[in-house]
This record gives sequence, C-alpha cells and structure tokens, in this order.
Amino acid sequence: MATKLFIPGPTEVLPEILAALSGPMMGHRSKKASELQRRISDNLRQVLYTKNEILLSTSSGSGLMEGAVRSCTAKRAAVFSVGAFGKKWFQMAQANGIPSDMFASEHGQPTTPEMVEQALSTGKYDVVTVTHNETSSGIQNPVEEIAEVIKKYPDVIWCVDAVSSAAGSKIETDKLGIDVLITSTQKALALPPGMAICTLSPKAYERTAQVPNRGMYLDLRTLYDFIQKKDYQYSSTPCLSIMYAMDLQLQHILQEGLENRFARHEEMAQFIRAWAAEYFAVFANPNHLSKTLTVISNTRNISVADLNKELIERGMQIGNGYGDLKDKTFRIAHMGELTMEDMKEVTSNIEDILKLK
Repeated sequence: MATKLFIPGPTEVLPEILAALSGPMMGHRSKKASELQRRISDNLRQVLYTKNEILLSTSSGSGLMEGAVRSCTAKRAAVFSVGAFGKKWFQMAQANGIPSDMFASEHGQPTTPEMVEQALSTGKYDVVTVTHNETSSGIQNPVEEIAEVIKKYPDVIWCVDAVSSAAGSKIETDKLGIDVLITSTQKALALPPGMAICTLSPKAYERTAQVPNRGMYLDLRTLYDFIQKKDYQYSSTPCLSIMYAMDLQLQHILQEGLENRFARHEEMAQFIRAWAAEYFAVFANPNHLSKTLTVISNTRNISVADLNKELIERGMQIGNGYGDLKDKTFRIAHMGELTMEDMKEVTSNIEDILKLK
C-alpha cells in the first residue's frame, strides 16, 4: 500500500509528475537543455514574484543556504533562528569560517522586526538570514514587517529560507526586497527531493565580488555567470530527470492559479489548526502560524510512534516532533498537492485510532 505523506517533506507528488521523471536523457550542453532550464526559470520567476535571476542547484535546499551565506558575507552575518533550521544556517556559517552571530527566539516564537533592528543598528552586519517558515516549530515569520526594517539598511544582503513555504505561501520577493530567496523541490512545490532553487538580486551578485573565498560548487556568482554565458546551462551536470518533472509541475501550479493555490493552503491550515485546538493544542504563537504545516502540542501524552504505526497501516503518515520537541509535539503537513479531503481523512483516522470521539 502506498503511504500518503502528511510529513514536512518529502510531500505527495502527482502520478503524472512522477512519470515525467522518466523522460529521455539528453546532453546537458544541448539546445534542448537550455530551453528546458530557461523555461523552468521563467516560470519560477512567476511563482516567486521576482524579476531577478533564478539559480538551480542539484542539492538539497541546505546547499544553497550554505552557498548564500558563504557567497554574500563580506563582513559578518546576523543569523535569526526560530528553530532547528535557523540554527543549522548558523552552523553552516561557522563551519565555513564566516564571522556570524545567531539571534534565537524561544521555541514557538517568531523573529521580530525589533530583533532585526537591534542587530542591524550596531553596524556590524552586512548579511541577514531569516527562516520564513520553520518546520520544527510551526512558525511563519513576519517577513513583511521585517522587510521594513531591512530597507533602512541598503548595504545589507537579505537571505531568506523559504524551503518549506515557497509555492504554498505568497512571498513577494522583489516587493519585500529579498536578495536571495531559497527553496527546494520536495516541499510545497510537490516534487521529488534533489534540487534547490534561489533568486539572486543584482545587489547580491555585486556583493559576491567582494567575497574572495566563496567555494566552487555552491558559489552563487559562478552559477550566475555560467548560465548567462551558456544560455541557462550549468557548470556541473544537473539532475535533468527532476527538471523534466519540475517543468511539468510548474505548468500545473500556474494552471491552478497562484492565488487559488495559496487559498487552498490557507483553508487546509485553518482546518488543521481548529482540529488541533479541539483535541490537543497548537504549539506556536497563534499570530505567526505556518500555512504549510501545523505543529501540535502532545497534551494527551500519546505515543506518537504508536499512532504513526497505526496510521501507516492505514496508508498515511504524520511527522513526530523535531529535535527537542520530539514526542512533545507532532506535525501534520498541509502543503503541495494535499487537499481538504486529505485533511479530513487523516484527522478522522487519528480520532478513530485514539478514540477521541
């Protein structure tokens, strides 16, 4: 039996999108490869609300997160963390010898504009990294408010981790002034894992020239220069199979309509939050909740592992809490191609297994 995934990723992939993975191999230096990768980039610009260049990387989203902080930090990075993945971004900076400081919020609390203002007012930082959507805590950060602070510091490069929110939440990249917006294929884009995506503003590109040791494979400047020179071909062999699937899925997303897609995610989020409040409790700050997954406090002290075992036997799977929140919380994703019918199915099965009614 196939297991329907309600975990934070990978997410469900439509059968026709999976079938597209089996497209014929072609030379990655061919005209057809250029056409494919240019079309993907043009459609991603629509999904991510940007006119800036799109860079693709055969890696997880973490690859371009590391590439961004390494390529853009000439002085010092201020890394804002609301959970495990903000902390991971700080660890990447440290591992690469990049001067950096981490500003962490309590579990379940957002990064606030005041926190960003306090850090940037020191004049110490030329890069800010923010997690838009944190899957460990269920927080979606107020990037619209944070943007108003960062706009006062025109020399600062703003990098945003939107790995688990892009294509599920509306992020107006250019309007917000985001320089590098990063996502990956296996979350709300509803594709198999294996590729990362980012936007690159002209300001961020110019900054990379001031950074001497940007690495090689994940150097944003090298990626940018190569696709300009070689008509959207890449310096290293890309995963063409996922690109076939991405090409078709982006057409599917645009046919659904971006506003319709965001509204569907919002409807699912509201349903799961209401259900969680009725039987358990929503973990994160209610004013800053993720639209692509809900972290639920385990107020009944259930065995999440046993619940998942029963669910898997019924053909579905939810997520346990992450890190320090394991067993203290559990997570239900509502992203990608999942629907309201799926939300009703998984919650009714949990009610039946736990005898909540």
